[in-house]
Amino acid sequence: MATIVQFENVGLRYGTGTETLIDLSFSLQGGAFYFVTGASGAGKTSLLRLLYLAQRPSRGIIRLFGEDAVVLPRARLPGFRRRIGVVFQDFRLVPHLSAADNVALPLRVAGMNEREVKQSVREMLAWVGLADWAEARPETLSGGEQQRVAIARAVIARPEVLVADEPTGNVDPEMADRLIHLFDSLNRLGTTVVVATHDLHLLSRIPTARMMRLEEGRLLDPTGSLRHPPEGEA
Repeated sequence: MATIVQFENVGLRYGTGTETLIDLSFSLQGGAFYFVTGASGAGKTSLLRLLYLAQRPSRGIIRLFGEDAVVLPRARLPGFRRRIGVVFQDFRLVPHLSAADNVALPLRVAGMNEREVKQSVREMLAWVGLADWAEARPETLSGGEQQRVAIARAVIARPEVLVADEPTGNVDPEMADRLIHLFDSLNRLGTTVVVATHDLHLLSRIPTARMMRLEEGRLLDPTGSLRHPPEGEA
């Protein structure tokens, strides 16, 4: 598999404080599935922000889709970001739009005709168990339902890379399994999937996944190699 993401000696500092991420060097292979684990404050969300181009590193090199993302001109950022689906920990749904219209946003931005948009949205909402809530606005949905809308929006356009920050944190175990199965299905279609989670039980759901473990901003393995979870840890 071709390398789709490469970090070389990447560090991230917010303001004048100590570095949040320290000397990260690793590669992600196109079409692979990765879990990012670590305690709260280990740097998982910060790493994901670098991956989906919401944050530039303080130092080091990040190559994405074969190009240097650190020096990427601002005008090209929207095009790159459309190739990356993101599931935010705080959902970030548009409050005045219905669930269906929130899910439709990536397709409409991409210029898909409205008939195809409505069909795709209908199928995606049915898959995540929200077919009857298509016209509901976010404020009327539970946290778990909002999470499912956010996931549907992130995956509907079949992005090349899917980045998810604690995507199962607000759903019950049955729905968590269903959502992880959706991520696995997308991965089998060729999408590179990166899921940050503190729930080690999820790791056993995707036997082929690799794991990146962060501890206080550093990869636990100093070489930055990605590997399967240790025996019994999931």
